[in-house]
Amino acid sequence: MTERHTFGGNLNPITCHAWNKDRSQIAISPNNHEVHIYKREGAADWKLLDVLNQHDLRVMGIDWAPNTNRIVTCAVDRNAYVWTQGEDSKWKPALVLLRINRAATCVKWSPLENKFAVGSGARLISVCYFEQENDWWVSKHIKKPIRSTVTSLDWHPNNILLVAGSTDYKVRVFSAYIKDIEKQPEPTAWGAKMPLGQLMGEFKHSERGGGWVHSVSFSADGNRICWTGHDAAIKVADASNGMLITKIRTPYLPFLCCEWISPRSVVVAGHSCMPLIYSIGDENEISLTAKLDQTQKKEAAGLSAMRIFKSLDRNLRTENTDTSLESIHQNAIACLRIFGGSKASVSSISTSGLDGQLVIWDLNSLTRSMQGLKL
Repeated sequence: MTERHTFGGNLNPITCHAWNKDRSQIAISPNNHEVHIYKREGAADWKLLDVLNQHDLRVMGIDWAPNTNRIVTCAVDRNAYVWTQGEDSKWKPALVLLRINRAATCVKWSPLENKFAVGSGARLISVCYFEQENDWWVSKHIKKPIRSTVTSLDWHPNNILLVAGSTDYKVRVFSAYIKDIEKQPEPTAWGAKMPLGQLMGEFKHSERGGGWVHSVSFSADGNRICWTGHDAAIKVADASNGMLITKIRTPYLPFLCCEWISPRSVVVAGHSCMPLIYSIGDENEISLTAKLDQTQKKEAAGLSAMRIFKSLDRNLRTENTDTSLESIHQNAIACLRIFGGSKASVSSISTSGLDGQLVIWDLNSLTRSMQGLKL
């Protein structure tokens, strides 16, 4: 049902990870300036193939283009690199001209892999593409009306629109059209006029602030976006339904990542250390469908938090010496990726966390026994 992996014999926090096309190799950042490339050997063994160490400060984002087999990384050192594999199987870096004066925080390849977007603390998004004449990667900026650090990005399936979440409590949909390399885009539910930087939609996470936006995701058809904030709320906006916003406030700790796994379901994960599936009903209500982590043994046995405290009091104990969580991940989940399938129908996901673990979750086997599940 689940696979648990660690790398290099240690449990350094994993900031982010990305898979190659056939999922035989993985790129991870062990919470420093390096990116490690591992190849899977057998069921549980991993072989270190290469270490990408061009960055000077902590790597914040990794994305691996499946078709062109290029890796893009960004870091706190304000740089991004596009890595290509040479004939000797070693990865060679190419510097990207981001033109930012603050840390790069996130990066994402477009669906056609002819450009990528980098979010930063400079209150802007760098849309980067390869300039054939000068043989280098250049960028164009999307600035207004971003007021704070961009924390998360995702691309619309049409390769043009881009959704961004930021620490000004806003989620925005922009046009990232680069006329030098692309044809005129077709109209979408978000609008028809799409020059670079055009604001196609703007959503406030909460009228009372609601905290930073941690993660954003476009649905498979591109008509919906989902996002999570630091108040542990989940919101969905539907462009095909008059920009209708649906939300739910959850009792969990803040979610750091979200991803669509079907046209009506999303998976979220974060400080609660377990992935959760939420589904959108016929009346556009959002409800919890499944907890992917089924290791809650004490909870299943009926030992609630109140009973634990009563037991401690009865035995005159003032502290609980149990330092392990009742979950597979022992610390916050920082990164979530699709492992099998696509956003239209995801069969498995992978999560990595501050506990140094990578966990692969088989959604089909984990949810098969749950009645009434509508993915």
